[in-house]
Amino acid sequence: MAAAAAAAAVAGAQPPQPELSAPGLVLDKAATAAHLKAALSRPDNRAGAEELQALLERVLSAERPLAAAAAAAGEEAAAGGAGGPGAAEEEALEWCKCLLAGGGGYDEFCAAVRAYDPAALCGLVWTANFVAYRCRTCGISPCMSLCAECFHQGDHTGHDFNMFRSQAGGACDCGDSNVMRESGFCKRHQIKSSSNIPCVPKDLLMMSEFVLPRFIFCLIQYLREGYNEPAADVPSEKDLNKVLQLLEPQISFLEDLTKMGGAMRSVLTQVLTNQQNYKDLTSGLGENACAKKSHEKYLIALKSSGLTYPEDKLVYGIQDASPGTSTLAGQGFAGTTATLGQLDSSDEDDQDGSQGLGKRKRVKLSSSTKDQSIMDVLKHKSFLEELLFWTIKYEFPQKMVTFLLNMLPDQEYKVAFTKTFVQHYAFIMKTLKKSHESDTMSNRIVHISVQLFSNEELARQVTEECQLLDIMVTVLLYMMESCLIKSELQDEENSLHVVVNCGEALLKNNTYWPLVSDFINILSHQSVAKRFLEDHGLLVTWMNFVSFFQGMNLNKRELNEHVEFESQTYYAAFAAELEACAQPMWGLLSHCKVRETQEYTRNVVRYCLEALQDWFDAINFVDEPAPNQVTFHLPLHRYYAMFLSKAVKCQELDLDSVLPDQEMLMKLMIHPLQIQASLAEIHSNMWVRNGLQIKGQAMTYVQSHFCNSMIDPDIYLLQVCASRLDPDYFISSVFERFKVVDLLTMASQHQNTVLDAEHERSMLEGALTFLVILLSLRLHLGMSDDEILRAEMVAQLCMNDRTHSSLLDLIPENPNPKSGIIPGSYSFESVLSAVADFKAPVFEPGGSMQQGMYTPKAEVWDQEFDPVMVILRTVYRRDVQSAMDRYTAFLKQSGKFPGNPWPPYKKRTPLHPSYKGLMRLLHCKTLHIVLFTLLYKILMDHQNLSEHVLCMVLYLIELGLENSVEEESDEEASVCGPERCHDSWFPGSNLVSNMRHFINYVRVRVPETAPEVKRDPPASTSSDSLGSSQNSGTAQVFSLVAERRKKFQEIINRSSSEANQVVRPKSSSKWSAPGSAPQLTTAILEIKESILSLLIKLHHKLSGKQNSYYPPWLDDIDVLIQPEIPKYSHGDGITSVERILLKAALQSRMNKRIIEEICRKVTPPVPPKKITAAEKKTMDKEERRQKARERQQKLLAEFASRQKSFMETAMDVDSPENDIPMEITAAEPQVSEAVYDCVICGQSGPSSEDRPTGLVVLLQASSVLGQCRDNIEPKKLPVTEEEQIYPWDTCAAVHDVRLSLLQRYFKDSSCLLAVSIGWEGGVYVQTCGHTLHIDCHKSYMESLRNDQVLQGFSVDKGEFTCPLCRQFANSVLPCYPGSNVENNPWQRASSKGIQDLIKEVKELQGRPGAFPSETNLSKEMEAVMKDIKNTTQKKYRDYSKTPGSPDNDFLFMYSVARTNLELELIHRGGNLCSGGASTTGKRSCLNQLFHVLALHMRLYSIDSEYNPWRKLTQLVEEMNSQLGNEEQQPEVPILYHDVTSLLLIQILMMPQPLRKDHFTCIVKVLFNLLYTQALVALSVKCNEEDRSAWKHTGALKKNTCDAEKSYEVLLSFVITELSKGKLYHEEATQECAMVSLVTWSPESLERCLQDFCLPFLRITSLLQHHLFGEDLPSCQEEEEFSVLSSCLGLLPTFYQTEHPFISASCLDWPVPAFDIISQWCFEINSFTERHAEQGKALLIQESRWKLPHLLQLPENYNTIFQYYHRKTCSVCTKVPKDPAVCLVCGTFVCLKGLCCKQQSYCECVLHSQNCGAGTGIFLLINASVIIIIRGHRFCLWGSVYLDAHGEEDRDLRRGKPLYICKERYKVLEQQWISHTFDHINKRWGPHYNGL
Repeated sequence: MAAAAAAAAVAGAQPPQPELSAPGLVLDKAATAAHLKAALSRPDNRAGAEELQALLERVLSAERPLAAAAAAAGEEAAAGGAGGPGAAEEEALEWCKCLLAGGGGYDEFCAAVRAYDPAALCGLVWTANFVAYRCRTCGISPCMSLCAECFHQGDHTGHDFNMFRSQAGGACDCGDSNVMRESGFCKRHQIKSSSNIPCVPKDLLMMSEFVLPRFIFCLIQYLREGYNEPAADVPSEKDLNKVLQLLEPQISFLEDLTKMGGAMRSVLTQVLTNQQNYKDLTSGLGENACAKKSHEKYLIALKSSGLTYPEDKLVYGIQDASPGTSTLAGQGFAGTTATLGQLDSSDEDDQDGSQGLGKRKRVKLSSSTKDQSIMDVLKHKSFLEELLFWTIKYEFPQKMVTFLLNMLPDQEYKVAFTKTFVQHYAFIMKTLKKSHESDTMSNRIVHISVQLFSNEELARQVTEECQLLDIMVTVLLYMMESCLIKSELQDEENSLHVVVNCGEALLKNNTYWPLVSDFINILSHQSVAKRFLEDHGLLVTWMNFVSFFQGMNLNKRELNEHVEFESQTYYAAFAAELEACAQPMWGLLSHCKVRETQEYTRNVVRYCLEALQDWFDAINFVDEPAPNQVTFHLPLHRYYAMFLSKAVKCQELDLDSVLPDQEMLMKLMIHPLQIQASLAEIHSNMWVRNGLQIKGQAMTYVQSHFCNSMIDPDIYLLQVCASRLDPDYFISSVFERFKVVDLLTMASQHQNTVLDAEHERSMLEGALTFLVILLSLRLHLGMSDDEILRAEMVAQLCMNDRTHSSLLDLIPENPNPKSGIIPGSYSFESVLSAVADFKAPVFEPGGSMQQGMYTPKAEVWDQEFDPVMVILRTVYRRDVQSAMDRYTAFLKQSGKFPGNPWPPYKKRTPLHPSYKGLMRLLHCKTLHIVLFTLLYKILMDHQNLSEHVLCMVLYLIELGLENSVEEESDEEASVCGPERCHDSWFPGSNLVSNMRHFINYVRVRVPETAPEVKRDPPASTSSDSLGSSQNSGTAQVFSLVAERRKKFQEIINRSSSEANQVVRPKSSSKWSAPGSAPQLTTAILEIKESILSLLIKLHHKLSGKQNSYYPPWLDDIDVLIQPEIPKYSHGDGITSVERILLKAALQSRMNKRIIEEICRKVTPPVPPKKITAAEKKTMDKEERRQKARERQQKLLAEFASRQKSFMETAMDVDSPENDIPMEITAAEPQVSEAVYDCVICGQSGPSSEDRPTGLVVLLQASSVLGQCRDNIEPKKLPVTEEEQIYPWDTCAAVHDVRLSLLQRYFKDSSCLLAVSIGWEGGVYVQTCGHTLHIDCHKSYMESLRNDQVLQGFSVDKGEFTCPLCRQFANSVLPCYPGSNVENNPWQRASSKGIQDLIKEVKELQGRPGAFPSETNLSKEMEAVMKDIKNTTQKKYRDYSKTPGSPDNDFLFMYSVARTNLELELIHRGGNLCSGGASTTGKRSCLNQLFHVLALHMRLYSIDSEYNPWRKLTQLVEEMNSQLGNEEQQPEVPILYHDVTSLLLIQILMMPQPLRKDHFTCIVKVLFNLLYTQALVALSVKCNEEDRSAWKHTGALKKNTCDAEKSYEVLLSFVITELSKGKLYHEEATQECAMVSLVTWSPESLERCLQDFCLPFLRITSLLQHHLFGEDLPSCQEEEEFSVLSSCLGLLPTFYQTEHPFISASCLDWPVPAFDIISQWCFEINSFTERHAEQGKALLIQESRWKLPHLLQLPENYNTIFQYYHRKTCSVCTKVPKDPAVCLVCGTFVCLKGLCCKQQSYCECVLHSQNCGAGTGIFLLINASVIIIIRGHRFCLWGSVYLDAHGEEDRDLRRGKPLYICKERYKVLEQQWISHTFDHINKRWGPHYNGL
């Protein structure tokens, strides 16, 4: 009702109503809308309708915006103004929203409509790059896809699914049972919800029905207005895009409407498909000038598209139709004679013609198959149709596509839209061809079509109602016709055949892809494919289309010079044949699986043969192919072959009923055979002048994606021909095609007129290999699908171990997705597990990351290895060698055969009965003559024969024996054979009997220079003449070529009466009768051999012994009964010969007897062969090459092993086993000076002041220490919004807080002595242990600077690689001249008391360290110090409040020492229990580093007043003096000092080298302080009761003898002293409630104190180990404290270890303990007077840091991916294109994102500086790989997530589920902690701050 009213309203398009003139603009929109709605709800709504009509007319007037737009286009400036186009349009949209809502709020309206959404389909539309899922288990159509939400809400456990990035865009199929099984629907779309959705109230959408037609019409008017025909071939994309930008809001508005759900969609469907509305609004008849104008523009646009508007034919005339076309009557296609030369004159061709294709003239076909109505007529009847028209015109803008697709869940719309799409199909093709953005456009077209054509029901409906198949085929044909050229195959002048030109953009850019892909898609539906196969007219047209590709991309062999320009058109040619011919073919084949479909096969075969016959006629083909040309493209042959194969295999058709006559078979065989011969020529380098591309073609032809559409059908077709043609004819054709006929002579010399000598051998190998493949391949001759799959898999695995994905890729599966063999399907997995073992990925530290591999099982090598299959499937020849090497290795390993084996002979599957004739090839005289000749030549050592030839000859003989035809009937009768047949070689055609036939004399044609031409009587030539060729007795010369001619003639005469026109004049001199060449002469050779005798002699020759063959059955008669004997299954030539002789004996008693006879005659010794000089020269270059190759291999192997052993000793970062003798410590004990080797000049000597030596070091800033936390469990990577990581508890954060707290209350210079820095951005120094003279290093750097080679490092930044071990480095650390560590004179124990030592230490520190005089050494020391400072950023060096204060440098220097010691401790696992065996110790440069640091530290003398040493060792008298000066900040109390820092300060302030007793003295003094700190910290931690208890117990023991060494006494004293201040007073009860639960036993107290002191002891022991070279003892964890303290000399030597160890016994007080402790406590008390809280906080130090870890990652990668790939960046709030996450701290960053760039640094680089001081480890979310940033370089590290088969999936291309690989993650973490990224990862590149 409403719709009709709306139509009526539209019809009365009256001028605007007066009452709504100007003031109406200001009217309240909502009120107007409400008023109109009310008016329209009345039963008689005419007035309301008119009113609304007028309002819309004014609001949506198309004039204003575009006029403004035009102005804006004219002058850009006008655009942004308020009166610009934007304002009016927004106003219009506001009106529309208001009107739709009928006065209510628009948002409420949307919500109300959504409530009525009955959608059982998801239908979410996405654009390119969206992440979607595909589940093959649930999909019915191969194109099925799901959005992530539906996928995760459905249950797909255990299914075969993958995630993928959409290329062209798509839509979610959840809920659509035509495309997927219902079991896979998600929870939301499982319910068929139409039942329980209430009916839509009428008034809700009433306004929409009125407003929307107007709105859409307005949009169409905009589109008409905005479109201007591009002027003369100049693309005007700019203008089109402008119009689209203006229309963006309107289209988005429509798109939002579609998202409101089913109710709104059905209204839109009504509007879009209603023909009445369209007619009324767009006819352009009204008096509205604007509408008229717009209609005119529409007609112009139609015409310029080469389309006519049916009613306007009178206006425009029918001149568009080209003169030769006839419109077809109905479906029946008229005759299909393709006439040449008539040129079509539609507009595209003129434009194309201007491209001037050089000499290749474009050919236009004007065939009567073209249905003009399909191509040229378009009539629009609804908005939908015109909208699609403009969508195409504007080249498919994304927004429009999305809008049109969003509507698809509406079934009615889906049908209407599909029909419209089909109607515009030809127009789409034309637009696509002209488009300059054909890639984008292709994607958008497929985005639409795949939604429409994947649905079988819909496809069938459109096929029936809209002639979909006719349209598609015609459009494809028409498309290809625009790029045809004349074929140059065979007969260039007179050829009538046309082919596509592969150089055209259409083919080169794959522009045809969308149309072909649609065609393949609809052919996958059985109902559609059946229609196609039944329709003869369509088949004819299709074969016509296929014949355009027959013989394309012709290659002509270059004989003189190298081709100038290597054309790369072959890519296009192979892609075109695969996509446009083969894939539709596979699609059709998949529907020909059962007997009932026989008729289809007959149809295809019939029209295929007709097309082939036409083709042979068109290229003028008689019987010889033109020499030196080859095309790899014979799609017609392949269609024919594949349908034949299917017919026999699945449909039980009789093969002969679909085969043509003999003559046609002979023609059919020529071109495929030509390809096989050309392959051999290409591999023999005969086509080398054609450039690399010809090799590329040969490789593509057999490559896994192409082989089953190319080489397999070709071989099969040849097998069919061979099984039906005369075998002698076939065999001689093969040798003639391979150009080796002249070689097959028994003479030792011959002339080959068609082949150079150097190619002969490989061509002969090629011919024999081809025959072996032809005769033993059973792919289409009786193997089942599973057997084929198994054979393919075994062949691939034998070449190399393979990953699962590469196997899937390498095994040719039927390219049509519906064929049933889906990659990863059940059969694939079961066959794989049957033939292969899985090798899990191995991780050698520092090695490359291995993937999980499959390797063949032993029994596969033993029984299934098939060299023939391997040869057929290898793209690179080296793979065959690799398979043989692996086979050899298997035999050696399993002890089956020690030597070099020959390829094994493998039993074949039985032949299908239809192909039995193939075996006649093995039993024809021609082959036997060839085999005999070759055996003889090999025995006589003629040139150009190889082991490979012999191997193939024996293989063929064995094949013949395995497939012998019938048992000989009359064995005895043939005894007189040799005497009887004088004139022919062999008596019969059975190999078994021919083997024993003796041949006495052979007449040969030889050059006169040949050794055979002797004038002696024939008798004497028996032993020494080495000769041979094709004829026997003395009667006739046998010539292969002549034989073949004769046979060909016979066949022709028999098969056709037109023999006269086929007989070719024998003018070609090439094949002239052998008598014509004058320089040849005839010689008669005495041979007296049979095949059997030759084999036995060959056995002798191969084994190198006379009489080596002894028939095995004479000893053991059983061998004749059990035919398969394992000892014969693997072995070399000798084994093969034995096996063949045994089989020959088995087959006939005669042979057995003759073998025995031959063996009885003792063969006379063969005289040594005389070699003439000329022969010597040619004596097999190959052999020499082979030897050279072996030598080279040997050298390489030796070199590799040397390198390996060197790497093991010098490089292996992670193996503690190798104790590498380091140069540094390798001095003899009697030498006092250390001797260093320079790795550049090779000299050794000490390091001296003027020629210092240095260690090669790498300096890098590190924040690894800062990442330590106090809990063992590593933090998890956040994968939900709730989980967050806060860095408060990291070591770096804690130390930072502590320093800033001290700086708040104490004197700055003193604070900087109380702590260490370098937890973040500390400088770590590592060395490879090699040394060099510093001057040598400088010249080395110079040479690197001048080297132009691209290095992975930057020489300007001082980077280089160690000249010896190539380890990365960036500085040299000078070695201090002087004695070696081990025999240090200072090391002897001294007997001085501790007091004296303390004085000495004080004096030594007091001496100011003057910098040594300006020597080379001192300069270098300064330089390296500068390097160290520059290694880290300024913010990690400057902590002082006064910038640039010397205290800063001082702090930085001793902190470098601290950083290196702490890191080494972490590398040792956080403790020293394992002792000194670690390589880190051996490779350490701490000793040298200490010298450099000490030298610089001594420049800054600490005023002795402030030296902490004083406070540690002396009592200060005037305690109160400090408090006097209030205004000045106090010094840091000694108890707040970090003891380890104090240690380093004290040691570095001493002159180097240090004396051992001084060191021990410093350690003892500091230990006292440390112990006191431990007591204080303990007292603060526990509660009041515990304290008073301890205070009490300790006080009782205070006066015992060793009170100073009893922790109870000391603790009690500390508590007493500190109680004087306010330290304990602050405590509120609740704070200690938690601690008081701990009950303190003496043991736990002791443990607590030890734990507090251990870190200091560990660092000190390490330092002692480096400074004095003492070994670290190993121990159990629980005794670490006691072992280290005795090692450091803290424990008195007489200490008894029986009773439990007490840490206090290590104390050694230089002054009375109680006095000094009370002095220390006094400082604390005076501070806590004012700041009790802070005072307490500073006392509790966290001493027990756990080892650093990377974040813990979730098990499944999808968890990370789903959370992060849509996460918005916190900086720019956009979703990054390349999101990444830091694995150290979990920060989310934009990789390469310009949005987050700061001062030219992209976010990842910036983060790597802030988080890791220049080292960043990022996981790239979209690629699953880890990227490492180190300073200015980066590298791809690999992935720590692997799929179920142990493989990485970089860039998530395969989209299979990925799981964490813990070992890999461990390796990554290890490299991070040990700072070895630079050494282990090899592929670094600069990132220019762009990551």
